Amino acid sequence: MTDAAKTATPAAAQGALQAVRGMNDILPDEAPLWLRLEDTARRVFEQYGYRFLRMPIVEPTPLFVRGIGEATDVVEKEMYTFEDKLSGESLTLRPEATAGIVRAAIQNNLTYERPQRVWTHGPMFRHERPQKGRYRQFHQLDVEALGFAGPEVDAEQIVLLARLWDALGLADSVTLKINSIGDPADRRAYREALTAYFLQHFDALDDDSKRRLSTNPLRILDSKNPEMQSLIEGAPRMLEQLGTEARAHFDGLRKWLDLAGLVYEIDTRLVRGLDYYNRSVFEWVTDRLGAQGTVAGGGRYDGLYESLGGKPTPACGFAAGMERLVLLLRETGKTAALAPLAYLVHQGDAAAALAWRLAETLRDAGYDTVLHAGGGSMKSQMKKADASGARFAFILAEDEARNRSVTVKWLREIGREQQTVPMDGLSAWLAERALSV
Repeated sequence: MTDAAKTATPAAAQGALQAVRGMNDILPDEAPLWLRLEDTARRVFEQYGYRFLRMPIVEPTPLFVRGIGEATDVVEKEMYTFEDKLSGESLTLRPEATAGIVRAAIQNNLTYERPQRVWTHGPMFRHERPQKGRYRQFHQLDVEALGFAGPEVDAEQIVLLARLWDALGLADSVTLKINSIGDPADRRAYREALTAYFLQHFDALDDDSKRRLSTNPLRILDSKNPEMQSLIEGAPRMLEQLGTEARAHFDGLRKWLDLAGLVYEIDTRLVRGLDYYNRSVFEWVTDRLGAQGTVAGGGRYDGLYESLGGKPTPACGFAAGMERLVLLLRETGKTAALAPLAYLVHQGDAAAALAWRLAETLRDAGYDTVLHAGGGSMKSQMKKADASGARFAFILAEDEARNRSVTVKWLREIGREQQTVPMDGLSAWLAERALSV
């Protein structure tokens, strides 16, 4: 027995390794919807002038403690944090993208000359109980406008999302909720009023709300506990505490949304779970995914730059959960199968060599073509051709190789007779048929 075999045997005896719980593979049959979502998002974002940015998935832990807030669930309970073995530095797998984008903007002076519109997508990590549409490794689309102070940019991002829903065919499946959580001074006054109210009803609070009362009472409003809802409904409302500037900003946001013709609900209980938000907050929600109803959410965060060591810089942005959007696309019957135009079937050495060259010629002409590999009978190859989803099977056997021709079989259209086409005329034949599709 070789050394490698000796090493491999105990591992094999222990059984096949599995993915970490809550961290999932995206398999080839699932990938087309993901690709459709990514490609559609990229086109829409670029229409509005947002440029792509990519950051590391590992950041210094203080970035999230200072940016997101020590009293948030994310920092207290959900972050994947570890010590770097070489430097001893505390590092964290990013639980969200905004703090990393602002860190990159400060470090690289992105807003030195002008404001910036940027976007990114990729994996995020939170240690929470996996459930439908909510995982420990999940993926987000993230859009940020850095250096813009006016409410028209807040509205722009909401309208941008409305355009994305239209492009994905999801416009009838989502609704828009907006609110304002005011400026820091407004929130301090509101926090005092909220604390006083909940202290009067302390015995009615659940354990989570009692803990939040001393750390972040606004998060009590976001409680999903059914027994808390009547108590929350009677709490003071943030909109009643807004100062002059925050009120004008919210009125401006509503004006731009009205101008765009968007329907929205003012949800006075809407808050965001991260400390850096101020003024405008919004969510797009659906009733098609059970409890995990928020598919995109965001708002303004004018103080985040300063909390991370940068100069005062207004900003706003949002994140959209890609797993939930893929689930919603499936739930609403949207599909995006990626199939080749042709599957090349061949039998015999001469036909195999011609098929190899023909496949490259078709790809040069822009036609997605799968060349059969692995041998097998014509019958088994035709089964694979049909299973591939291709529109055509191109067949090369001894007769075709001798005549330098291809037998074309239509796989998706019943009643079409197969025909023989000269090999050097196949691209032109396809181009003619494409015009009538």
